[in-house]
Amino acid sequence: MTTATVIRYRTKSEPEAKENARLIEAVFTELNETRPDGMRYAAFRVPDGDGFLHLFVMEGDANPLSELPAFQEFQKSIADRLAGPPEITESELLGAYRVFD
Repeated sequence: MTTATVIRYRTKSEPEAKENARLIEAVFTELNETRPDGMRYAAFRVPDGDGFLHLFVMEGDANPLSELPAFQEFQKSIADRLAGPPEITESELLGAYRVFD
């Protein structure tokens, strides 16, 4: 089964937003170097400046993202950067068209 997780959150202010974006970019650098199978992932900075949206699609049970050192670094201090708890929605993927081409 393929599952899709959408995570939305806001950072406390611009300095935390910049740090959050830097850490996310490091995750994508590592993803592009290691190219793990079984997942698709996108992260967006919302136009308001402090909001972020992540879309994570996983095929199967293993989560290769959690094994990446850059993602572990991103997760380590996330509570210090957020203005409140993230909103996490998990769904079963019914279909997609050119989402990650």
